[in-house]
Amino acid sequence: MFEKLKQIKDYRSQAKKIQSALKEESVEGSGAWGKVKISMDGNQNVDEVKIDPEMLSPNRQNDLQKAVQEAVNDAIKKAQHKMAKKVKDMGGLPNLG
Repeated sequence: MFEKLKQIKDYRSQAKKIQSALKEESVEGSGAWGKVKISMDGNQNVDEVKIDPEMLSPNRQNDLQKAVQEAVNDAIKKAQHKMAKKVKDMGGLPNLG
């Protein structure tokens, strides 16, 4: 019983270290051939959104929506890849059995 509690405590500690390290990481996703860019940290929090003014014309609303979706999905995929690598590099998470 106490061993399980210790494992849970170790898990939380390692998870906090990983989360802290990921906050320092940065990824950028793009859509519409780079006309929309989303920057986020390794915890998938959006830091910045850049949109080429060309995409802001009223007749390009659908293009802009698709480009934002592409950019967000691209950034999330990159952040998840960094997260998996960081977890592996830091020795993974303790086995809870």
